[in-house]
This record gives sequence, C-alpha cells and structure tokens, in this order.
Amino acid sequence: MKRYSQLAQTLGQRIEQGLYRPGDRLPSVRTLSEEYGVSISTVQQAYRVLEDSGLVEPRPKSGYFVPERRHIPALPAMTRPAQRPVEISQWDQVLEQVRSAPGGELVQLGRGTPDIASPSLRPMQRAMANAARRTDLRSLGYEGIQGSLPLREQISRLMLDSGCQVPPSELVITTGCQEALAVTLRAICQPGDIVAIDSPSFHGAMQALKAHGLKALEIPTDPANGVSLEALELAMEQWPVKLILLTPNCNNPLGYIMPDARKRALLNLAQCYDVPILEDDVYGELAYCYPRPRSIKSFDTDDRVLLASSFSKTVAPGLRTGWVAPGRYLDRILHFKYIASGTCAPQPQMALAEFVGGGHYEPHIRRMRAQYQRHRDLMSDWVYRYFPEGTRASRPQGGFMLWVELAPEFDSVRLNQLLRSEGVQVAAGNIFSASGKYRNCLRMNYSNRELARIEEAVRKVGAGATALTADLRRLAESEPA
Repeated sequence: MKRYSQLAQTLGQRIEQGLYRPGDRLPSVRTLSEEYGVSISTVQQAYRVLEDSGLVEPRPKSGYFVPERRHIPALPAMTRPAQRPVEISQWDQVLEQVRSAPGGELVQLGRGTPDIASPSLRPMQRAMANAARRTDLRSLGYEGIQGSLPLREQISRLMLDSGCQVPPSELVITTGCQEALAVTLRAICQPGDIVAIDSPSFHGAMQALKAHGLKALEIPTDPANGVSLEALELAMEQWPVKLILLTPNCNNPLGYIMPDARKRALLNLAQCYDVPILEDDVYGELAYCYPRPRSIKSFDTDDRVLLASSFSKTVAPGLRTGWVAPGRYLDRILHFKYIASGTCAPQPQMALAEFVGGGHYEPHIRRMRAQYQRHRDLMSDWVYRYFPEGTRASRPQGGFMLWVELAPEFDSVRLNQLLRSEGVQVAAGNIFSASGKYRNCLRMNYSNRELARIEEAVRKVGAGATALTADLRRLAESEPA
C-alpha cells in the first residue's frame, strides 16, 4: 500500500471511530508530515483521498475539518428467521421487481443496478467498439468452455487484492454471477437438499435454490458483523446441511463486511462438518475501505470454497460477464456450465480484458467507491429526515444498497402498491426471505447520480411510509382493549 493510502486509512479509521468529532479541526499538513515522517505532498494526497470519500472538508486558510455529521438512523436489530428448512416462495414479487425495464419515468430504487453513466466507463465503450471491429471475426464464434484466457488472466490478477491466488486455469467465465450461483448449486446439490443462507439474503440466490428444488435454512444475521456462527453451528448439528451460501463482503442487502476472524471461524466450521461454501463476492470490490476486504476463499486450504463474482456491479450489468473459482469442483462446474448455456459471448470478454488490462478498471473502481460512500451518507440522512420516527437503517460498508427497517406491523408490499401512482418502486423486504419475513423492511439503491431526483423519490417513499404508519396507529387505537 502506498504511503498516502496508509495515512488516509489511519485518519479515516480515527474519524469513523469518533476520535475526531464532527466539526473538529484535523492536524495540519505540516504536523502530520513531521508526525509520520512523510513528505508534505504525501499528506496532501492523503487528505485528497479523504475529501473524495466525504470524510474531511477543506476550509480556505483554515485547514481540514471533519464535516458536521449527518443524521444516521439506528442499525436494525439482529434478524430472527425461523430456523428450519423451508421451501422458497415470493417468485411473483421478484418477477414484478425485475420485469419493468430500466429508464423511463419510474424511479427504480429497488433494482440492483450500478451507475453506468460514469465518465470512467468511456474506455469500456471504446473497448466494446474495438472488439466489434475486429477483422478476424473471433467475436462472432464460440469461445472455449472456460472462457477467454486473457480475461481469466486479468481476473486472476484482480483476485490477488482479496488475498486469493487462483490461476487462470482454475477459473470459469459465466453469464453473470447469477449463472455462477446456479451452476454451482446444480453441481453440488440434489433436489430436497438443505442450503444454509444468511438472512436476509439476495433474492436471486434464493430463486436459484427454488429452481433446483432446494430448501433454505435461514440463519440469524447481525447487520454489522454478519451471520451468527453460533446459530449456524446449531443448525448444522440439527440438519444435514449440504452447502453454505453467503455474501460476506458488502453484503446484499445489509451491507456489512464480515470481520476476518469470523471468516476464518466460519471456514473452520465448514471443515468440521465437511460442507462446501459458496461465497458470493459480487460487491467485494466496492468496499469503501482500502485495501478491499479478504474473501473467505483466501483462507481456504482444502479447496472447499467456491467463489462467484462478476463485473455486473462494478462495471455494467449488460455485459453479463461473471466467473466462478470452483476449487475442487472444477470438472463438475464445467459439466453443468456446458449443459446450462455452453460458452459465453466472446465480445464482452474481449472488451473487459482490454478494459482491465489497459489499467482502466482500478481508477473506475476508486471513483465508484467514493461516489457510493457519499451517496450512502446522503440517503441515510434522507431516511432520517423523511421516514417515520424510529425507522432503522443499515450502515453499508460498501456497495450501493440501503436496508431500511420500519415498525414490526408495517407492510412494504402495500407501500410499493401505494408508490405506483407516485412513479417510485422499492424492493419489498419479504423477497429477501425464503419464508416471507421482513415484510416491514425494504431495500433502496443509492448508485444514481441524479441526486435531486433520488431525494424526491426517497421523500415520496418516506411520506408513504409515514401515512401507512399513521393508519396502523389509528387502527390499533380504535380496537377495543
């Protein structure tokens, strides 16, 4: 890590931990230069990094200050799902969520779409054009079943940042992360098998379980530290769990990063019960901290962790390019990949290999991390301002999703129906549960840079939530004691 990055991380941690309070003046450039034995330009660069992240603000002729903190709602409580294997439901609502095309008048706060209007993606557009202009027509033919070797080489290099040393020969390119999850489930599980999942959990992963006739065993999850290892161990003692499926880094929808010690403990638990882990790392590159968090796969010594990811959240979803590092299950994954879809489209793979190999990916990711962190703080403030008193919200450590929890009797499905006439859509919380829990919760996307439009949409959601909450209170008051 470069010296300015180390200094920025140290100062950022002190600010996040409250050692420097909102409104405090931070040490001068010269003071930090002398304290840490670095050049003045190194300190200035560290402050620029912190400024981009929204953690400091410069004031002319006065120095650097911690911004006045925005209002932050309290975190949701530890989740308490029914700890028994259940059949997955909610497909009709998931279909309604994904059926509407992006764009138009509808503000889709519920969709998991990144910002694809960033100027840092212009090299990607040029790379796509270059791939289309190739005269050897390779982009119109079949690719090998494992995918483009140049792209796998670039992914192998990127995975080093998460602590993984996976050679290109052990990677398989897939049609997005969704296919990586689906072929892995098919390769490891049989209909009727039980898969342990964090709760709430990504609805796409649960619908993949449903499609393969699998049962979900939801595990209580803390919004700051991740799945309860104690509850997971108890579940594995009681039920024949075939697979553990988790998103430990920048979790969707809660946004937490599981601490490394808990990742190691989780892997030890899987080893004790001889159960593979399917790690969804699709948001891991979008962690606000530097360096990016390690994956569970990086601690794996016996190839039981299958890591799935994609460029859908970091670059663009329309590329439909993901991958899986399947460890000991490589041959089975290739078989089911061949059965499911065969090879992936070559053109996006060529373009991505050029984009990443040309040095454009890292600057783009840095830009997105800073943007999403700023937007997280804005949306947290809007939720505090516009939603009913007592509303709780996650504090994402990466990605671009906010999880909001309202009163236990609240109905986010009804809220979505109410919002239709307002031209806004959120993701109702019950689609993130196999058993339909979290109906009093919702998920909102803060990637969009049209901040005035998004704030107005959040205001409408808050107004709708306030109106429904008032109706619930009146109904409760009118019922006989």
